[in-house]
Amino acid sequence: MGELKLHLADEAATVAGGEVLGRACLASGLQQGLTLYLNGQLGAGKTTFCRGVLRAFGHNGAVKSPTYTLVEPYELGAQRIYHFDLYRLGDAEELEFMGVRDYFVAHSLALVEWPERGAGVLPQPDLQVELGVRDNGRLLYLTAHSKQGERVMGLLGKLRREHGKELDTGQ
Repeated sequence: MGELKLHLADEAATVAGGEVLGRACLASGLQQGLTLYLNGQLGAGKTTFCRGVLRAFGHNGAVKSPTYTLVEPYELGAQRIYHFDLYRLGDAEELEFMGVRDYFVAHSLALVEWPERGAGVLPQPDLQVELGVRDNGRLLYLTAHSKQGERVMGLLGKLRREHGKELDTGQ
């Protein structure tokens, strides 16, 4: 499957990287829904990256990690985005009790931090986002795991080529 590696120089570049990916997700149409797993150690910038994705969909407000509520829903136009943070999840079966399957539907985007905590209950990701600390910045690894994920990766490449410096993430 497709892969992409980027260096994100600072927090602004991390937000910009998320926004570029968000634009590609939006351009894909989300007809079948899309699931992104976000992996990285504490403080790697997963929520910061999500802020950029949400910005691409028109959200300009604060984005906080839903560590205690497990999910933060955003209705942005016709699109629904669900930001999950499963860090404090005690058991993956708890997701069944909250009706987690209802969040992974057509015309929605699910951003899942700490997806390994929901193993066995969550659907497989279309895209895997790995953030790692490097010097003062971050390393971003994107891996597609489905045809839909491949489509988003293709659109991401096209957006990066068309917009050049505007989408520069410090690579």
